[in-house]
Amino acid sequence: MQTLPHISPQTPVLIAGPTASGKSALALQIAEADGGLIVNADALQVYSDWRLLTARPSPEEEARAPHALYGHIAGTHPYSVGEWLADIRALHTRGQRLIIVGGTGLYFAALTEGLAAIPPTPPEVRAEADRLRSTPEGLAEMIAALDAATAAKIDLQNPMRVQRAYEVWKSTGRSLATWQAETPAPDMPLATAQPLILQANKDWLNARIERRFDLMLEQGALAEAEANLTDWSPDKPSSKAIGAPELIAHLKGEISLKEARSRAIIASRQYAKRQRTWFRARMGSWHGIPLG
Repeated sequence: MQTLPHISPQTPVLIAGPTASGKSALALQIAEADGGLIVNADALQVYSDWRLLTARPSPEEEARAPHALYGHIAGTHPYSVGEWLADIRALHTRGQRLIIVGGTGLYFAALTEGLAAIPPTPPEVRAEADRLRSTPEGLAEMIAALDAATAAKIDLQNPMRVQRAYEVWKSTGRSLATWQAETPAPDMPLATAQPLILQANKDWLNARIERRFDLMLEQGALAEAEANLTDWSPDKPSSKAIGAPELIAHLKGEISLKEARSRAIIASRQYAKRQRTWFRARMGSWHGIPLG
């Protein structure tokens, strides 16, 4: 890419961008040119039960350069930002140059800004919060329980962010904002890495999202969904893979494949919009790479 800055082969690289913007291809390009370990920073690509629908690198791509933290977690495990950060630390101690790529803004924030040492959520609190999140009334109840400082810091339109803040308050008696005020020094300050962000034109990206989902179907996404049908539960962490609920609904005879495709593409576009909003708000100092 002509808009890439000069990057030393020793410098860690961070690559963020919305879904379907070409992040993995750029990471592979850099790794093949100058070496490095490509590390996943996508909260859904960590799960083992969805390769195609989460757009994990293919076996052929993984053979071209070393990859880490892809598909290494069972779909039933609520893998946390803290666990991801611990996995990154373990890789960092090996001394290999890291090329960290993904679309989960919270992962990059934890890595470059630090992560508060919040205790794990007790199962009973998680169960209560899961129940509340399942209805509009419950979600409103969780929002109402948040303090003003926390409510101002999180995306109240994102149910999972609301749930996380509610769980922190319920299980520790302290607000998320209070915990975050005590955040330790980051593991990888931006000044020590080369941060790149793919800035995709909306229309260009929407067309890519549609083409990519069709390619997923051609490559066997429906068979992948069928393999997950027996153990399917919308409460499984990995079930949040975009396209999974839609294809499962089709396999259950609830909607046509055409409708499942349409809904999945719309969900992907909505997700990309949320990602772009996050990146604009939190990653203004990253080196932008315009696309489309």
